[in-house]
Amino acid sequence: MNMMKMKKGFIKAGAVLFMLATCGFRPLSAAPALQANRAAPAFSAVSLEGRQAGSSTLVGKAYIINFFASWCPPCRGEIPDMVSLQNQYARKGFTFIGVAVSDSEPAIRDFVKKNSISYPVVMGTDAIVSAFNGYVEGGIRAIPTSFVINSSGKITNVITGARSRADFEKLILHALSKPGTTKSSL
Repeated sequence: MNMMKMKKGFIKAGAVLFMLATCGFRPLSAAPALQANRAAPAFSAVSLEGRQAGSSTLVGKAYIINFFASWCPPCRGEIPDMVSLQNQYARKGFTFIGVAVSDSEPAIRDFVKKNSISYPVVMGTDAIVSAFNGYVEGGIRAIPTSFVINSSGKITNVITGARSRADFEKLILHALSKPGTTKSSL
């Protein structure tokens, strides 16, 4: 094999590894360390629809903050289940909040429309990312990363990587349960 083909092969392999690392490809056992039952950080955000979607509007609600990007395959894979669960559990006091990172607002607006996303989506700012970075060892290092907050305003789980509908539903039900119950096993 000539040197040029080898170089192109290494570049392709490096690009694939980079994509897997930044899009949440991690063994489930490599979940970030979390101090259970810490109060969720205060954050302020405005959704793409122009509505407040910050922590002050979520008092008393269970929610999942999902850091994602439209170009991330694992992120795109879990969105349909999140939309379905949003529609199912919104009346019970639950919502997802999507935080778009490493993406342009026009790309995210198009993505939200194409995927019929029914929950608030905000553009990820340094302030929002910084607010949540302190809640996992080493900060947010991959997408998707989701923070599960119960109706008492406590973070009960941090999950890195895509999850199935069943996994998300288990997390939602736990977040909606009475405070003081044990942490979910995901």
